[in-house]
Amino acid sequence: MTHPTRQAVHQVALVGNSMPRQCGIATYTSDLANAIARTFPRTAVRVVPVNDIPEGYDYPESVCFEIEEKETASYRRAAKFLNINGVDVVNLQHEFGIFGGPAGSHILVLLKQLRMPVVTTLHTVLRAPDPQQRAVMERLVELSDLLVVMTSRSAGMLREVYEVPPQKIEIIPHGIHDVPFIDPSFYKDKFDVEGRSVLLTFGLLGPGKGIEHVIQALPAIVAEHPDAVYIILGATHPTLKRHEGEIYRLGLQQMARELGVESHVIFHNRFVSLQELTEFLGAADIYVTPYPNLAQAVSGTLAYAAGAGKAIVSTPYWHAEELLDEDRGVLVPVGDAGAIAREVSALLADAPRRDAMRKRLYLYSREMVWAKVADRYMGSFDQARRARRQRPRRAHEPTTLDREPGDLPLLKLDHLRRLTDGTGILQHAVFCVPNYDEGYTTDDNARALMFTVMAQEAAGIDPAALFELGSTYMSFLQYAYNDRAGRFRNFLAYDHRRWLEDVGSEVSHARALRALGTTVARWPLEGIREWASALFERALSPVSEFTSPRAWAFALLGIREYLVRFSGDRRAEDMQEQLAGRLLQMYHDNRADDWCWFEDLLSYSNAKLPHALITAGRFLHHNEMMEAGLESLAWLSDVQRAESGHFVSIGNAGFYPRGGQRARFDQQPIEVHGMVSACLEAHRATGDHKWRVEAQRAFDWFVGRNDLHTPIYDPGTGGCHDGLQPDHVNRNQGAESTLAFLLSLVEMRLAESGIVVPSEEIAVAGG
Repeated sequence: MTHPTRQAVHQVALVGNSMPRQCGIATYTSDLANAIARTFPRTAVRVVPVNDIPEGYDYPESVCFEIEEKETASYRRAAKFLNINGVDVVNLQHEFGIFGGPAGSHILVLLKQLRMPVVTTLHTVLRAPDPQQRAVMERLVELSDLLVVMTSRSAGMLREVYEVPPQKIEIIPHGIHDVPFIDPSFYKDKFDVEGRSVLLTFGLLGPGKGIEHVIQALPAIVAEHPDAVYIILGATHPTLKRHEGEIYRLGLQQMARELGVESHVIFHNRFVSLQELTEFLGAADIYVTPYPNLAQAVSGTLAYAAGAGKAIVSTPYWHAEELLDEDRGVLVPVGDAGAIAREVSALLADAPRRDAMRKRLYLYSREMVWAKVADRYMGSFDQARRARRQRPRRAHEPTTLDREPGDLPLLKLDHLRRLTDGTGILQHAVFCVPNYDEGYTTDDNARALMFTVMAQEAAGIDPAALFELGSTYMSFLQYAYNDRAGRFRNFLAYDHRRWLEDVGSEVSHARALRALGTTVARWPLEGIREWASALFERALSPVSEFTSPRAWAFALLGIREYLVRFSGDRRAEDMQEQLAGRLLQMYHDNRADDWCWFEDLLSYSNAKLPHALITAGRFLHHNEMMEAGLESLAWLSDVQRAESGHFVSIGNAGFYPRGGQRARFDQQPIEVHGMVSACLEAHRATGDHKWRVEAQRAFDWFVGRNDLHTPIYDPGTGGCHDGLQPDHVNRNQGAESTLAFLLSLVEMRLAESGIVVPSEEIAVAGG
């Protein structure tokens, strides 16, 4: 059937996942693409999937462009491709977990550059999002012309939680395949379950599905219905399988054995075709969805079971509450095996009630068949185009080089691994060979821990690899803390692992504190956060006696991260105000019209001073601090600018005394990272694009935009050279330099994602 009134949309692109990738979004996107193509044959349907593995998938011809999940440059290229290929509307299939970046924020890179209207289908609508999820969601709402949800409950959540105007929301139910209403006995012989009462659950397996509760209900069900059999259909989720294998499935099998119902449970461990799924559903007497997450906005498996006219027993998550209302199914409390047993047994014993329920649901679901859903979508695409014509946005501007971030290198852990042994990260290297003579430092292990924390948010790296490295650096910090002195030691010799002092420098202590605070705020595992919090609290007190302004700065940055998780910690908040006040006073005492700085000397880790003041001013709502931090950072930026415009750090060979000559060399990677980090914080604080440009200018020093026009980062080894001399690069690749590059790269990647989390919201969420 064609719809002439819907032909205004000549080409639509669906961005999400696509079969043969095995996930719910891929199935939905592929089904929707096929439905639009069949129902509207004159509309070209293109699919833009996201690859979660380097080799990608064997996609059908409808796939026109592939996005690499973790690479922001790939999202920019996809936007350019769609813009120049005449796409009328983009339909984004949104789920937080399928796009790269914090809370899937990389997708914003694509959306910001699209010229055409965007209709976003929300597969998840969270009532209580974390700060990153909320920030992404709010930006997603802003960049979308229309939002599609699948239930009235989700629409209400958009209005209440995210304040989306009703006219921007469209409710389109989850599509289903138009299958006949048949007697379950028709297909039972195909699966060797003739004459048995069949319960079915299907979908990708993993914790959070609640299948264990059905298995726990089986002894009571079997006691009343000895012929009952429970079919669990579906492969283990590919991501889960890559990281944990079949632990969940094996646990379910062991549970069935322990309960004595192993002869009543059948596992089909595979991802089935539509034809097979139809047959499995046809053979089921009762379909069970025991999901524990009541905030689940939609379930494709539930929709397909409804479309097949199944009697359904489900927990009362949002989609089930709406779909199974008016006696179209049965709801049971989450985790209540007894209730599952009672309701399943009652339905099996009452065929007339079961058949009446099936018929009500089957008739209700006819409005959900894919042809009708495709028609509704085309209506929403037309609506979005009309709205864009009536309220046009600013025309898409070509991204010129002054505004386009440079392509960033891939994150490569080779040299980091090379420098790391079972104790920690070694301090130095001869060329790229680790140098045992120089041992280890707390400074470097703190930097390395910070990198492993931040890389989990931004990089396409196996989290298990980051955890393995991170746990080594955590162990080093644990060992470095001298409980008797209440301070961190810094230098550890390689031979016999001997500490060379009882108390390290103030700066090394503060760097450790910063790494711990970052771990408290961002590490995904609660046990690790608890460890970091306990050590942070023990190490905080001595900072009040420190005299080094750089130690104050590093401690301030660590305290700020810690308060993301524990806002309201009075001791940490007092320390923050105390240290920030000292820095501000120091700035006032030394500042002059021609010298906007905290001291009479520009030396090392310079940018950390304005960085800390900007951060403290931002979170304390202290305008004077913010202004002082921004003024000093702008002055430092001008000082570190060559005549041709490229970045030139203050050299270590003499630094820059007030009224004296500025040392041009030895330029150090640590200074470059300091500027990258500080400028990105200034951009977050002000929204002023010039700071994003300044961060890129500093980062470009690593890749060759420097005095010698020579790359400092070595992509062959994954390491970074130790410095820039007047006529050569220091070829050694030590920990400090390598980590300066890696931290700069990961922070630039986070900035590319386009997510800025409001500071007040972070602080509230942390409490």
